[in-house]
Amino acid sequence: MRFVVRRLFWAIFLFVVATMLTYLIFYVVPRDPVALIPGISGTTAGLHIRHTLHLDVPVYQQYWIFLWNLVRHGSLGYSYVNGAPVRWVVGQDAPVTASLVLGGAVLWLAVSVPVGIVSALRPRSLFDRAGMVFVLVGVSAPTVWVGLVLAYVFGFRLGWTPIADYCNFFPEHGVGLCAGPAHWAYHLILPWTTFMFLFAALYTRMIRAGVLETSREDYVRTARAKGASGRRVLVHHVLRNSALPVVTILGMDLGHAFGAALFVETVFNLNGLGGELVTASTSENLPVVVGIVVAVTITVIVLNFVVDVAYALLDPRIRLDA
Repeated sequence: MRFVVRRLFWAIFLFVVATMLTYLIFYVVPRDPVALIPGISGTTAGLHIRHTLHLDVPVYQQYWIFLWNLVRHGSLGYSYVNGAPVRWVVGQDAPVTASLVLGGAVLWLAVSVPVGIVSALRPRSLFDRAGMVFVLVGVSAPTVWVGLVLAYVFGFRLGWTPIADYCNFFPEHGVGLCAGPAHWAYHLILPWTTFMFLFAALYTRMIRAGVLETSREDYVRTARAKGASGRRVLVHHVLRNSALPVVTILGMDLGHAFGAALFVETVFNLNGLGGELVTASTSENLPVVVGIVVAVTITVIVLNFVVDVAYALLDPRIRLDA
């Protein structure tokens, strides 16, 4: 419990620092949002807008107002372009990006874990060498290129999968026939596969190295000498300890995946947070930019908190050292 409390306070500290830096980076710029509205700068209406947006107070007061509204009311401000709540804008696009990232994570783990284990159990075999070729291709290939190749081969030439667009998971929220879990997964199979090539190669290599190293440890030899079955040794001794570095890097890679989602969304025409971020940046819609960055930052902090707790459950020594 003390470990969880310490990690919780650390997550709160990171949240305050991240929101402060994000707010300062995007708001301390020589650009007046009132100037975006033609003919209103310097008028009474312009002064009223500046007062409504709290632009007539020092920056530190602006930040505390922003933080208070975020914590107390869950408000991220309002769009400069259409006046829509930023929370609503993020809520519209977040399911697309979340489906893309989390589904891709499940797929790359589902591929890399068995491939890495089999490669470690049969080193220098044909399967192991083929797995290393897969690692080399996955590490070297750019994300956009992989997505375009998959879209061209499986979507355009073979016609097996959709090339673009997104279907809602829940049928009642869908439009026409493009709704429901089956259509949702069918339209995301190529984006998920793109993520799989991007991350699975690294995880395959890591799992293979971890299993090989752990298999040589003394406690594994002792378990085998006591007559434990190969399956029990693999599951209870080798895999559990080999999973520690994988769990550690998974929390960081989920954060990186949100950044890579921008390129994948562009290739497959998915209206997620990445595309919205680009649109808001080009139109200088700072509240939307800050809202998206803050929302992703909070998500990454929560995911890393969960990873820290999972790491402590896998290795009790962490709870004593932390």
